Amino acid sequence: MGEIRELLLLVIGSALVSNVVLSQFLGLCPFLGVSKRVETAAGMGTAVIFVITLSSGVAGLIYRFILTPLGIEYLQTIVFILVIAALVQFVEMFLKKFMRGLYEALGVYLPLITTNCAVLGVALTNVQKEYGVLTGVVNGFATALGFTIAIIILAGIREKLAYNDIPESFKGMPMVLLTAGLMAIAFCGFSGLL
Repeated sequence: MGEIRELLLLVIGSALVSNVVLSQFLGLCPFLGVSKRVETAAGMGTAVIFVITLSSGVAGLIYRFILTPLGIEYLQTIVFILVIAALVQFVEMFLKKFMRGLYEALGVYLPLITTNCAVLGVALTNVQKEYGVLTGVVNGFATALGFTIAIIILAGIREKLAYNDIPESFKGMPMVLLTAGLMAIAFCGFSGLL
């Protein structure tokens, strides 16, 4: 029961309190670039959930059973980037074959998941905090879920803002950045939960 409670606290903490985008400011490129429409944001969020969750598990296994026994932990960043790149290629091929519209809507941002610092950040955080493989996967899933929640909320707000009369100096990216800043302040309220 205590382990389940710890995992639940980790999920809430990673998804809401320490939101990868709004608290740690990682993964801002796709967050700002793909958040114009809710459907596209949801597709990006799903791709990020898949990549971060799987890369957390695979990276954890490789670190624990290959890098550590061989004493080559210093190669972790290179190995994690290769794992992430392979998973992103798999997602890209899948979307290109089965979800052509989403593939085209994500455009250049889909391959950018490979260099998304949020994905690599989760793998490195799991190693730094010495999470086991299961805990690392849960942390990865929760972090990606937090990313998805944030990007969908921003996309919904951006869709509504398109119909409002906004002063000329705030149109476009200034309003998006202001909205993201207000979202970050709002998400700080979750820190009282833990």
